[in-house]
Amino acid sequence: MPFMESEAPAESLTDMPDRLPFPPVTYSHILNCSYHEWHPRYRGITPKSRTIPLSAPFVSYLRADGIVLPPEMAPPTDDDDLDNFSDSGDEEPDPSTEWPEIHTQVKNIIKELNGKVTPKLNWSAPKDATFMNATNDTQCRTPNDIYLLLKSSDFITHDLEHPFDDCVPDSNENGTSAPSSTESPAQTTPEVPYHLILRQYVNFNPSLEFRCFVRNRVLLCMCQRDQNHFDFLFPMRDMLRSRIQSFFDEKLRDTFPDPNFVFDVYRVWLVDVNPWAERTDALLFSWLEILRMKDPVGVEEENGPEEFVRLSLHDGSIITSADTNGNDVKDIDSPDSETEKEASDEEKDDAPFLPEFRLVKRDDPEAYAFTSPQYSAHKVPKEVVDASLAGPGGMSEFMGKWQEILQKQVQEDQEAGSDSD
Repeated sequence: MPFMESEAPAESLTDMPDRLPFPPVTYSHILNCSYHEWHPRYRGITPKSRTIPLSAPFVSYLRADGIVLPPEMAPPTDDDDLDNFSDSGDEEPDPSTEWPEIHTQVKNIIKELNGKVTPKLNWSAPKDATFMNATNDTQCRTPNDIYLLLKSSDFITHDLEHPFDDCVPDSNENGTSAPSSTESPAQTTPEVPYHLILRQYVNFNPSLEFRCFVRNRVLLCMCQRDQNHFDFLFPMRDMLRSRIQSFFDEKLRDTFPDPNFVFDVYRVWLVDVNPWAERTDALLFSWLEILRMKDPVGVEEENGPEEFVRLSLHDGSIITSADTNGNDVKDIDSPDSETEKEASDEEKDDAPFLPEFRLVKRDDPEAYAFTSPQYSAHKVPKEVVDASLAGPGGMSEFMGKWQEILQKQVQEDQEAGSDSD
């Protein structure tokens, strides 16, 4: 298990709800978490970036099947052999002719931001498609680098096709559905003003990026985003928590439109705002655990990564752990410890207000699973995922079709080889 300051008792499967007890996720909440919506409010505390409103033809280009990129070849000069440029019958059409203004803006912004940017759509960055990039990250130096990542990403497809999955319309004061300013009364789903965000590329130290969960304008808990162990973070934990708490109190608590949201920070920079919804990865927590948490209370903790911790839970009870010598520590909830429990209750009233902060512990066998490539599941063909969800029958049918496809490819390769001979 990752390092944690408290651990709730294990629950039986019969205690698990069929659906996570989220409050209804509204259209407006999803739109409030869109980069183009919150960035103007927090421009001074975010990394340098530029936002481009996207036209309908460009959005259609992103939605279209296949990857066709604009030509990057420079126009011929008088010294070039014009015969090399005369036969263009086999060339793909230039898709950027449908959105020349956006193409020009992208080129200019890359230049303005020192030649390297990282792209993002309203909610998602194409982090699942970095295997398509020569640098194996989201660093882009040309417009085509950007278009290739965007069109190869399942995360971007979700932004385009499923932004309001499992959402409900906003309600007015009478409790009835109220159309937003971007939709007509006859519509049930608002129109999304899609934007391309280009952020100046910075090689962030992944160990210093953290995900923070806010409920009812209270910073409930936080954890590291990169799921690897970093030994140096443990002695810095209190300092980091204090800085993030101050950052939230001063910059976000009373300014974000919704009382519940998730935000990512890098040191004291706001990197992203995410919906308070199951679609947002809870990382070192589970969403069920977060939703059942009570507001933060005082927490006792030791300073080193190797020391065991004796902690108070959110409901005020105390868990039993061990001291640094491995000896059992008496559970103060036991009947012969009433005096200690009363003293603990008094201390709890005066305890500091601390959100839970989780880090990945060293030498944790379960942490080895974190070393697999991030987003590797998104490199699996969608047909495989769909077939697996359909059960054994669906998977069997898919495997039959897959064998037919492979045999056809082998046959085509053989025919191509005989033609070349």
